[in-house]
Amino acid sequence: MNRDEFARNLATGTYDLIVLDVLRDGPSYGYGIVKRILEQSKYTIRWHQGTLYPVLHRLEKRGLLTSEWKGPKRGRQRRYYRLTALGQRLWREERGQWRSFSHGVNALLGL
Repeated sequence: MNRDEFARNLATGTYDLIVLDVLRDGPSYGYGIVKRILEQSKYTIRWHQGTLYPVLHRLEKRGLLTSEWKGPKRGRQRRYYRLTALGQRLWREERGQWRSFSHGVNALLGL
């Protein structure tokens, strides 16, 4: 398994947490979310729009996000996603669980 495949497999189980984390500071649109994931991960997690939108739609359906179209009356509008109170609560819970899990794995690996 090459490095990109390993990283992709690790990220798959954390998609929801990653999106919730990116949106914790405020609303954003698709490209902005993908760009922040890339930058905040120091270019180790590379998502495409086709990865992101199913995650956004699933989170919105679960009541963790809301969305609204914004932009100029003429021209291209963007759909902005925002955390709900339930989304913020879940982000805190999952973040704590991830912290515990990653500390355990790091201890096992001697890191």
